[in-house]
Amino acid sequence: MARGLSRPSIINTRTARNFIYKLMEKNKTLKLIVTGGAGFIGSHLTDKLIEAGHDVIIIDNLSTGKKSQINKKAKFVKADIRELTKIKPHFKGVDYVFHLAALARIQPSIINPVPPFEVNVQGTLNVLIASRDSKVKKVIYSASSSSYGDQKSLPLKESMMPGFKSPYSLTKYVGEEICNLFSKLYGIKTVSLRYFNVYGPRQLTTGAYATVIGIFLKQLSQKRPITIVGDGTIERDFTHVSDVVKANILAMKSGKSKNGEVINIGAGKKYSINKLASIILDFSKTVSSKETELQARLTGYVPPSYIHNKQTASATRLDPVLVTAIKEKKVVFIAPRPGETRQTLADHSKAKKLLGWEPTITLERGLKDLINK
Repeated sequence: MARGLSRPSIINTRTARNFIYKLMEKNKTLKLIVTGGAGFIGSHLTDKLIEAGHDVIIIDNLSTGKKSQINKKAKFVKADIRELTKIKPHFKGVDYVFHLAALARIQPSIINPVPPFEVNVQGTLNVLIASRDSKVKKVIYSASSSSYGDQKSLPLKESMMPGFKSPYSLTKYVGEEICNLFSKLYGIKTVSLRYFNVYGPRQLTTGAYATVIGIFLKQLSQKRPITIVGDGTIERDFTHVSDVVKANILAMKSGKSKNGEVINIGAGKKYSINKLASIILDFSKTVSSKETELQARLTGYVPPSYIHNKQTASATRLDPVLVTAIKEKKVVFIAPRPGETRQTLADHSKAKKLLGWEPTITLERGLKDLINK
């Protein structure tokens, strides 16, 4: 070795090699599976993954997904995750799996709990078995904030004990536990993302699996009254689908989370359903010349059909926009439903720490975009 030149350290050589490997992985075309890739969230995720240059296989039985939402560059496999022998061959050589396929609503699960247990529990087990046997690098599981139920304090943190209020919420939690168990027993990397009330383009607007925002916008477009369930004071943390997609991709890339980790994906701000209706009505008035000008500027008005108990009614303060809509019969209140939690509000500090994720789309901005479109 020439005088004055030192031998490169082993540590520096290893560091450089690891950096190169990571760089190669970053630029590598990955083979990915998205179960439920024809659905609301899954189709958006598929689009972003393909946009990034990856090869995507969609597994969907089209029970709630739509053919029109399937990216033409993806390979589509029409199959049911309840049938292991049908889905398992497609996992060969796959790098990562995004498991979004589910029967994902509270009320249908109360009416008939069998289908959600078959799909959300047996189906998830099948996805994990196929992933384990094919040596998939990581499974990113779409979990649900409904697993928290009603807690004594907010915001909701991953360390809290679950409080199931419906078969659906139980099945989604069982899915988390299956992921955690497979990580411990078989060494397959898993992460469970607990979504908080996802909304955005392509959300279902009709049927048993429609979202509240989807229902309101559909009713508005058809010039029908907006139907608010119960007294409208329940509060939800609404999260835009684009932020949820970003969280999934970061979860795939991140090496900080432990196997079986559970992470909240929520905007971190709660709105009552009454407030949600007010925002939608106000925005729709702005973009539609057919809407009448606001005539009432009252607060504290509670319509008789709205009152379900004196305690709630006396504590209620209604937005002026909602007051006007009630008087013009553009809003009606219907009986409360079982299984609904009173409040959701995400503590997303863990997502920021482990994934580098933060929400970027406010509810107001997201709703305005939807209404303008």
